[in-house]
Amino acid sequence: MTPRQNRKKSTTVSTTTATRETPAATSTKPKKALGHVSFVGAGPGDASLLTVRAAELLAQADVVIVEQPEQAALVTTEAEIVDGFGEDGSALTHAALGRLVVRHAKTGAHVVRLVSGDPFTYATAPEEAAACSKAGIGFEIVPGISSVNAVPAYAGVPLTNKTNHQFRVVSVGESTISWPDYAGDDTLVLLSAVGRIGEVSAGLVEAGRSPQTPVAMTRVGTTTEQSTVVSTLGSIADDARAAAMASPAITVVGDVVEMRDTLSWFETKPLYGWRILVPRTKEQSAGLAARLRSYGALSEEVPTISVEPPRNPQQMDKAVRGLVEGRYEWVAFTSVNAVRAVREKFEEYGLDARAFSGLKIAAVGDKTAEAIATWGIKADLLPSGEQSARGLLDDWPPYDEVLDPINRVFLPRADIATETLVAGLLELGWEVDDVTAYRTVRAAPPPAPTREAIKSGKFDSVLFTSSSTVRNLVGIAGKPHTSTIIACIGPATAKTAEEHGLRVDVLADQPSVEVLADALAEFGAARRLAFLEAGEPVTKPSYKRPSSRRKA
Repeated sequence: MTPRQNRKKSTTVSTTTATRETPAATSTKPKKALGHVSFVGAGPGDASLLTVRAAELLAQADVVIVEQPEQAALVTTEAEIVDGFGEDGSALTHAALGRLVVRHAKTGAHVVRLVSGDPFTYATAPEEAAACSKAGIGFEIVPGISSVNAVPAYAGVPLTNKTNHQFRVVSVGESTISWPDYAGDDTLVLLSAVGRIGEVSAGLVEAGRSPQTPVAMTRVGTTTEQSTVVSTLGSIADDARAAAMASPAITVVGDVVEMRDTLSWFETKPLYGWRILVPRTKEQSAGLAARLRSYGALSEEVPTISVEPPRNPQQMDKAVRGLVEGRYEWVAFTSVNAVRAVREKFEEYGLDARAFSGLKIAAVGDKTAEAIATWGIKADLLPSGEQSARGLLDDWPPYDEVLDPINRVFLPRADIATETLVAGLLELGWEVDDVTAYRTVRAAPPPAPTREAIKSGKFDSVLFTSSSTVRNLVGIAGKPHTSTIIACIGPATAKTAEEHGLRVDVLADQPSVEVLADALAEFGAARRLAFLEAGEPVTKPSYKRPSSRRKA
């Protein structure tokens, strides 16, 4: 047999072997990899109580299954959000939730199942995790802060102290409970008891507890809508009904409730429960929203302006080329938006911070200087006094023919900026290239419910951070109600507000949104103190007294 024949024979054998093996290879499809489920405790309501591990998993999730509509706000990625409740908002059964979790995990997705409070404390997660185990799906448990102890803590009610060493948790709901078993002095934490509080209190009194035993009922705890009714076993049913208490609520029974007068810290914040309108975008007001939240307020952002490129970009192109070629001695930034506009133009040309070499940089205020610092550049000039165009001029050096080799200033700014800075620089002997770096245009009107809330006084306060926010908010949504507290970031903004017929209640002593929030909090604290000294209940500015006039 020749070598050629031998090679051919080997090829034939090899082909035959492959033919025999092919049916077996194609008859078995590769199994699709199963996903993974993370049962994550979402905490009792306050998003800031989410654990670090919970936040990490939410950022990695492909699918997030929620059991409360408000939990969707915790998802900040492109993950698919799946409702774990019925179309009418009712809770699904344990079995239905288990099937839902398993179905999504079988697609190979990383599923995060958000569970209110703690997954293994008065929750359905144990049954759902068992369903995953049965289906061969891997899972993990991320503990969360349970409402059992978090809500009383936010209400200023400790569950134990030096004289009360034990507490017992009772899930009331639809259960049949032997109240004589709870007749001692232990602190009781009652879950799902609002609808049966009359029956519960009567049962405890009949079992031997005193009708004067203190009781605290707290609804939607840890949120800015939290409210607490303090009463006794003998009166809690009537008091809860009068306060229109509803689920979800936690009820604490025992002497520890008496410490609330001293330990109440959340509901006594200076702006507690205030609904505050901020005429800015969410991105612009992230820091301000956090500051207001620390004072107990809930902020709502309504954009009043939209930042857009200039209609004629050639002017900016020419200025940036001049900057690179050494045409300027100074660059003056009067806003964060101006810094952003120049940076975008630099990136368009492939430039970086080195293009500022040899130039002096001026910033109108701290926030603008911080934006410049992200470039790795420190501003050479900041106002020592008022952070404004006038304040910048007060510290700007006059042009000196000997010391200043170039007499020109590059001033990138908005199309609607005032002429104060330009006129002042000209008086100091400088030539100014006043360049439109961006345009500010009026934003679209907010939704009708928001406009109605503004005009009818449902907002407790409005924070104006510039004159343009005053003009534009009034233009797109109407004037705020006379009961609304008006806070302005500076004198110029306050003057514009007054020109539009608004009463200015709060004025920041520095042009900073954080200082503005602090000033409003001081106002709120003084207002709260005045109510207390007058022996009156503390109410919000938006509170409307019920009409005494009867309907026909």
